[in-house]
Amino acid sequence: MNNISTNRSTKSIPISPSLTNKNSLRTLVENRTVYNLENCELNLFETYQKSELVPLKFNDLVVTSMLRGKKVMHLFDKEGFDYMPGESVIIPSNVEMKIDFPEASIDNPTQCLALAIDNKKITNTLNFLNEKYPKEGNNNFWQLDDSNFFFENNEEMAAIINKIIQICQSTSIFKDTLADLSLQELLVKIVQSQTMKGVASGNANHKNPYLLQLIQLIRQNITNKLDLKNIANLSGMSTSSIYRIFKNELGISPMEFIILEKLKLAKQYLTDKNIYIKNVSYEAGFEDSNYFIRVFKHYEGITPKQYQQLLQK
Repeated sequence: MNNISTNRSTKSIPISPSLTNKNSLRTLVENRTVYNLENCELNLFETYQKSELVPLKFNDLVVTSMLRGKKVMHLFDKEGFDYMPGESVIIPSNVEMKIDFPEASIDNPTQCLALAIDNKKITNTLNFLNEKYPKEGNNNFWQLDDSNFFFENNEEMAAIINKIIQICQSTSIFKDTLADLSLQELLVKIVQSQTMKGVASGNANHKNPYLLQLIQLIRQNITNKLDLKNIANLSGMSTSSIYRIFKNELGISPMEFIILEKLKLAKQYLTDKNIYIKNVSYEAGFEDSNYFIRVFKHYEGITPKQYQQLLQK
């Protein structure tokens, strides 16, 4: 299953700020509005005509997030990929991106934010994580992962981005302080999201063998009833050790990881338009179909049936 295409309708999209008045546009390609704060710079870009290979580069690390329309991103000498609302891309400092706007027009503009974050703020946040929540194993630290630069926004990520936009556009005398708190929260969520994406894709380069053992054990038994006690019995580890490993390494509890793995399996079954939701619930290891529907909607924003219908479109 192509995860990028089938999940697009379930991603969380930040609230798009108002577009620039057309009479005030300085250019039709990447018209830029800037909000400059102490430790970040928020850029809002709008494009109103088809364009190809438009270059863009920042001196600081940049978190970008699509708000309207469609881009094609060319980054790290990789093949161009579609960039849609509800998705974010992290670009390291001084790395040039090139952007296509295949559908942009006066009536269908693209809008994208680019949040440039001061390197000192990033370093301080990562140091805080490594001191407060140290990972187990030698040379095993919380860090931003350049290889996982493209990911989907969940509800929490979209909410933080919305908050940062509101703070940057506000006139509050406390805006720098409020922005710093939100920047730290955003960076923590990005690190967690990148780690989870690595685990989900099987490309995670973890230095904790116990975590890898637990993940493998959970995936081998994902259709069974699993709780912390079951995992402890199967792994020979204590429940407290298992909980600590998951919280320290992935930032989530082992039970939340199990739910996410079950939902990933459920999505694979939902590609079959003829399968019943109750059967999907059973095959994915949920004992109660009503609970499955509630959990699915909590994480995906829609019901399993709605997700199944979206796949058929």
